[in-house]
Amino acid sequence: MNQNAPVEGTARLLIVLAVMLSAIMVLLDMTIANVALPHMMGALGVTSEQITWVLTSYSMAEAIFIPLASYLSLKFGIRNLLLVSVAGFITTSALCGQADTLTEMVTFRVMQGAFGASVIPLSQSIMVQIFPPQERGKAMALFSVGVLLGPILGPTVGGIITEYMDWRWIFYVNLPVGILCLALLYFFVKLDGKGQTSVDWPLVIGMAIGIGLLQMVLDRGNESGWFSDNLILFSAIISAIAIIFFVTRSFMTKGDIAPMWLLKDRNLAVSCLIMACFSMGMFGITQLQPMMMEQLLDYPVETTGFLMAPRGLTSAIVLLIMSRFMDRLDARMLILVGLSLNAAGTWFMTQYSLNVDIFWMVLPSIIQGAGMGLVFAPLSQLAYATLSKDDTVGGAVVFNLCRTIGGSFGISIVNTYFSRSEQANWHNLGATLSPDNPLLQQAAAIKDTTITDPGFIAWLSQMLHQQSTMLAFVYTFGFIFISYLVLMPLLALFKPRPKPEPKPELS
Repeated sequence: MNQNAPVEGTARLLIVLAVMLSAIMVLLDMTIANVALPHMMGALGVTSEQITWVLTSYSMAEAIFIPLASYLSLKFGIRNLLLVSVAGFITTSALCGQADTLTEMVTFRVMQGAFGASVIPLSQSIMVQIFPPQERGKAMALFSVGVLLGPILGPTVGGIITEYMDWRWIFYVNLPVGILCLALLYFFVKLDGKGQTSVDWPLVIGMAIGIGLLQMVLDRGNESGWFSDNLILFSAIISAIAIIFFVTRSFMTKGDIAPMWLLKDRNLAVSCLIMACFSMGMFGITQLQPMMMEQLLDYPVETTGFLMAPRGLTSAIVLLIMSRFMDRLDARMLILVGLSLNAAGTWFMTQYSLNVDIFWMVLPSIIQGAGMGLVFAPLSQLAYATLSKDDTVGGAVVFNLCRTIGGSFGISIVNTYFSRSEQANWHNLGATLSPDNPLLQQAAAIKDTTITDPGFIAWLSQMLHQQSTMLAFVYTFGFIFISYLVLMPLLALFKPRPKPEPKPELS
């Protein structure tokens, strides 16, 4: 097989299946452990604050090792690196399932994140290379199914496994899926991609320190009080210095490690900016909605998981339907429609109250799911439209790094905005609860009690908490709604996709 030629037929179908399953497996592990944390606390004998390192360690390792994928693929080859990455991922998944202490769990989660980091950019690069340029929209639509399904279905799958089996199976489930992926990749992926490369150690060290500390700051900043905590403050300062250093050095040396210099390509740069900002809203919503359903509306974990599923399933269905039309339509218009659908779905969520029913939980998720599919695939298509084939792995590295860090920023910003809004609402609503308030006196009369009765005060306190929390959710959804609208004008910055060369006529 010519390594540079697009792949056809059954071989291409099996490669698509392999890279999609690999992507789903790795991305699922970003969120699958969220619902199992309370169960892990008892088994590992740790506090609620300590157990969050199970999530932080994975995201830190992934963020640090994603930029190394372009260098490692040149050093060892795309096929070899992907095989090692998948094999290492399923091995460390098994070790996570066997962990008996927090130290073991965090160590194995770091290794799991490190091995899994290369899977997404390599899989995306393979999809670009095995499809001809005129079918890249279809390729990105198929790949985006895995990118969207993984993190969105994570809480659903994690909730079901934790409820009916054991939390350790959230890691063991990777073994059969990973072994199938490994077999398909071994027999059908023939891409080499080796080339001349070298290690720029100052850049590597700056990148590891900068991205690693940034991820730690974003993961733990809100619960630590942000810059009022000295560790968070110093980590943020060192991270900013290190990131400025490694990005500057990348543009100067144009190396293969963390090739940020590829952002000189305008389409890639605009795609990365929109993807980072869009991920902020998407991951912010998928973080907030389960909190609202479980902590405020008292939904069981299993019900919450099922109600979160329509978003991912709708995006997958829309992508599969649109894949055959993706290359015939203007990618910028598809993204505009996608952002509009996300904004519309989020606007419905700004109308929530404590009496919201299941229908109004599911409907906005379906609308947002359709929109997500129409943003991810065309955006990926435009990101690679003006890159050379040799730069596809590097472009995928930069694009997925922006997606990962954008998601981390989104969760941090949304959590901070939510907690501060909740506190402000509590004070504002509480300020009106004075003894001479006629509405308060009327409420006490309806309950056949007085405003000084301890039972009435407890009920009032509970209502104050519920109302201020619901307002915080509504205001935060409004913040995300505005963020989607702000992204729309950026679509004008894209360069039009180059027209394919006409096929020579046969004489």
